[in-house]
Amino acid sequence: MTPMTDKARDAEAVSRFVERFAAQLVEAGMTRMPARVFAALLSSDSGAMTSAELGEQLQVSPAAVSGAVRYLSQQHMVSREREPGSRRERYRVHSDQWYEALTNRDAILKRWSDSLREGVTSLGAETPAGRRLAETVAFFDFIQDELTAMMERWREHRERTFGQP
Repeated sequence: MTPMTDKARDAEAVSRFVERFAAQLVEAGMTRMPARVFAALLSSDSGAMTSAELGEQLQVSPAAVSGAVRYLSQQHMVSREREPGSRRERYRVHSDQWYEALTNRDAILKRWSDSLREGVTSLGAETPAGRRLAETVAFFDFIQDELTAMMERWREHRERTFGQP
């Protein structure tokens, strides 16, 4: 039995999945258009589509796709690639997109933690606000340590389960 390709799929079923998963991403805090573009890319066999392909599938304008891809790129959830011999770009979601997105969050937590440490110094560690900020710093430090260890366990698990990336 050969694997089903994008063209052999029920386009309506794919569309329902994309919209359902995008709605869940929106519920978790992502804006609607990036969520739809991400779900569409994630559900394509190649993991890559052009702006025109995304616009056609999602029934949206190239400008809407462009803005969504810009956001997703900033979040390290998709990358841009040039089609060989063309000026057209393809947008790609990688199998490790969740790893990359969480790793990016780790860098954000570090910056927040550094800023909050300055706040503790400015406010005074013994003031109620200073103690509250210090507890937040401790929480972020804890999360960063756990995230680092968890990502290492994920890399090992992924290699055992799926082979080399």
